[in-house]
Parts: sequence; C-alpha cells; structure tokens
Amino acid sequence: MRRHPVGPRVMRRLPDGWEPAQFERFEVSPVAPTIGAELSGLSLEHVDDELFAELDRALLEWKVLIVRDQPIDVAAQGALARRWGPLTDDQLIPNPGDAAQTDAITFERNDIVAGLENMWHTDGTFREQPPVCTILRAIEIPEVGGDTLFADMAAAWDNLDQELQGRAAALSARHDWSIGAYADKYGDELDKLRAEVPPVVHPVARPHPRTGRLTLFVNSGFTTELIDNHGQPIDDGDEMLHRLCRQAEIPEYHCRVRWAPNTVVIWDNQAVQHYGANDYYPTRRIMARASVSGG
Repeated sequence: MRRHPVGPRVMRRLPDGWEPAQFERFEVSPVAPTIGAELSGLSLEHVDDELFAELDRALLEWKVLIVRDQPIDVAAQGALARRWGPLTDDQLIPNPGDAAQTDAITFERNDIVAGLENMWHTDGTFREQPPVCTILRAIEIPEVGGDTLFADMAAAWDNLDQELQGRAAALSARHDWSIGAYADKYGDELDKLRAEVPPVVHPVARPHPRTGRLTLFVNSGFTTELIDNHGQPIDDGDEMLHRLCRQAEIPEYHCRVRWAPNTVVIWDNQAVQHYGANDYYPTRRIMARASVSGG
C-alpha cells in the first residue's frame, strides 16, 4: 500500500518572481498557508474597475476568496462573474436556443435531489477550455454540514517526489465526463452525449493560463487514463493516475469553507480542486452559482 510521505512540505504561495500585492480596497485574512483568504471591508454589489483589479489579483494569489455578509442577488452575482468573462450555464449540453446567460443560477440539494459533488474534482476538465473561475453564494444552508473543501494543485505539483514529478511532466491525461456520477446521471443518453462531448487531452503538468505556474491537472472525477506523447496509454497508468489523483487529499494543500447565508466564494478553477461535503442529506441546501466560460 502506498502512503503519502510524512514530514515538512514545500508551501510556496506565489509564482516565481511575484511579490505579495498590497490591497487598498479590502482587508485580507489568510485561512491557510497557500490557499484561501477571507476578504473584509468591501461590498460585491457594485464592483468598480479598481475593486475588480484588486479582486482579480487576490484571486491569482490566494486561489480561493471568501467574502461574508454579501446580500447580493443573482444579477449582481452574474455581473461580477462577467468581469472575468462570459458565463456558462454549466450544463453538459447547453440548449442552443437559450439566450446568453447573464445572471447566476440558483440550485437546490434536498431529500430528492442529492448532492453529487463529494468527490475531488476540477469543473469541466472534460472540455478543451475548462471554466476560468466560479462564484458560489449561499442562500439557505443546513444548520450543520455542507462545507466545501479546496485543494491547491500548484502545491500538489510542487510536492511530488522528484521521480514521479519527472515522469508526470512528460505525460498527458485523457478527461471524460462520462464516468462516475455523470455516467449515472445521463445513463439513458450516454452514447449520444459521448459523441457530442468527446474526451479531451490535457497535460498532466498544466501551466496556469495567466501565471504560468505548473499545476497537477488530473482529478478523480473526470480523468480516465495517462498517455505518452504518442497518445498511447502507459503501462503502469492506472497505478500512477491513482497516486496523482490522491494528492488532492493531502490536508496541507487545503482550505475549508464553512458556509453561512450570504457567504460568497470565488475560486480559480484553473488552480484548485474542490469537494462538496455531503454530510447534510436530507436537509435542504440552496446556492447560487455563476461560472465563467473557458477560453
């Protein structure tokens, strides 16, 4: 049985050459060494250019931003998300007749619609261009439970042992939505939908599109196999993929968000994985989500 190594870990928060930014429009309180910061002293209802520039920089530095007591509506949440780019409705196959999304989407988990987010994953890695970032806002939450955990996948890459990191740097990975929970959800239409949304390939060591920092870009939700530079599966691919996916489990790379009504969390989907704890079933949990399209 392979176990995670013990002892000190390399906890590098910023990309090479970066200095910590000084923020004038809000206070920053770190919640973990490399990932997650609570922001205070600001309102997200009307975000001007100066405030957005600071939020954008903070997101690149901290990867997960937590802002409490923000009684905004779906329109204001959508307007903030659109600062980063066009929104996506996060459906596997968007309806081509729908108008472009401008507002956040409200969704509910309860005793009938159970949450399926309790796996470590990065949203949309089965697309050529995964979503840039997501803004999630709590509307109604259970009295206890329903936290969301985030894992810093740049830290995960930094801390791979030298041999594994060297091998992984030369490989790519195939990502396919039609495994796990999605396979059950779309079971009646798997063949049709697989043809419409076929698997894609991403490098295992994927540079962040804006910082250039390498991240470990595999996840247990959507990654199916490791392939070499000829597109062929490697001999020990299953074992190696299992080792790589398990890096998201290491607590030193984590921050954990305990929700309260009107808590807003913004995360960099290019840099982190997340896990929605489903320890609240059958209690109701209502959230609003705005995801920014990749590309």
